[in-house]
Amino acid sequence: MRTIPQILLLLFVTSGMLTTARAADKPAADKPAAKKPAKTEKAADALVKLNPEGTVLLDLKGKRVLLKTKVVQREAVLEFFCCLSQTLEHESIVSLDSKAMYIHAALLRIGAKPGKPAQFDPEYKPPTGQKIDIFVQWRDKKKTLHRVRAQDWVQRVTRRFYSVPMEKLPNDLKIPAESELRYDKFAKELLWFGPMTEKQKKRLLAWSKDAAYKKGIEKFFDDSQPQKMTAEWVFAGSQFVRDEPGGPEYYLAESGQIISVANFSSSIIDVAMKSTDAEANLLFEAATDQIPPLGTEVTVELIPQFKPVKGEASKKSAATSKTTPSKSSKK
Repeated sequence: MRTIPQILLLLFVTSGMLTTARAADKPAADKPAAKKPAKTEKAADALVKLNPEGTVLLDLKGKRVLLKTKVVQREAVLEFFCCLSQTLEHESIVSLDSKAMYIHAALLRIGAKPGKPAQFDPEYKPPTGQKIDIFVQWRDKKKTLHRVRAQDWVQRVTRRFYSVPMEKLPNDLKIPAESELRYDKFAKELLWFGPMTEKQKKRLLAWSKDAAYKKGIEKFFDDSQPQKMTAEWVFAGSQFVRDEPGGPEYYLAESGQIISVANFSSSIIDVAMKSTDAEANLLFEAATDQIPPLGTEVTVELIPQFKPVKGEASKKSAATSKTTPSKSSKK
C-alpha cells in the first residue's frame, strides 16, 4: 500500500510531466518555429500515462481520467464495478492493472475534491464528495465503438427471494409440488425466487380468483423485473490508516476497492446511497445482457462534475446510451 507522501509526490510528478509536455510543444527562443502539419495533435493535448502499466491516463484538457480495464464478470452479484487486478474480480465487472494511488492522484490533478467515505457508527452516513460521471467504451467484434453510462451495466438484484404476507392460502388454490411458488405456513408468507416472466405470471394468476393472491403475484412480477441502477457515484477518497501508533499511513484502496456499488470506507469512488455490503442483502448485480464478453478491453472514463452529491441519488434515469462509429472515437 502507498502512503500520503507518495500520493502527493505522484501528484507533483504528474504536474511536472504535463509542464514538460507543454514545454515540448513550444519552439526554442533562438530557433524559428518549425511548421507543423495542420492535423498534428499538440503534445499538451495528448493523454498522459500516469502508471508504468499505461492503464491510468490523464486527459487534462478534457478534465477526465481514463482507466484501461477488462471485463471479468458478467453474471455476478456485485460489491464493485471496478477493482484492482487479482483482488476482487469475483464481485466486480471490470478489473484494472494498476496501483490505486494513481487514480486518486489523477482525480486530484483535474480538480476533483474528495469527500468522506460512508460512515456506519454510531449511525449511517452516506459517502460524500465530487460527483463522478462514469462511462464505459469498448469495441465489438465488428470494431464498432460503443459508449454508455456505467450504470447501464448494473441493475438491482433479481436473483433473490420475494415475499408477500398471506395469513393462509385461498381455498381454491393448490400449489403444485414442482412449482417455484412456495408458501411458508410458519412465517405466513407467499414466496417467489428470481425474475418472473409474463408467461409465469399469467399461469400463476389463473390458479386462484382470490384478490389478495392475485395482488401478490402482480407484486412479485413488478418487483422482480430488472431495474437499472440510477444512483450516482462520488469521489469519497478512501482512507489512510496506521497499523500502529506512529507508524506510516497506508491508503486502504490499495486492497482493490476502486469503484464500489456497496458502501466501503476503503473505496476511492463509492455509490452515493445506502448500499449494504452484507452478503445476504447486496443490492446490485451485473446486467448480463448489456455487458460485452469476458476479457473485452474496456476504457472507463471518470469525469468529475463540480457539484457535490450527498445522500440518496437523483431519481433521474440513467438509461442514456449511444453507439459511436469507430472513426469518431475519442480516446
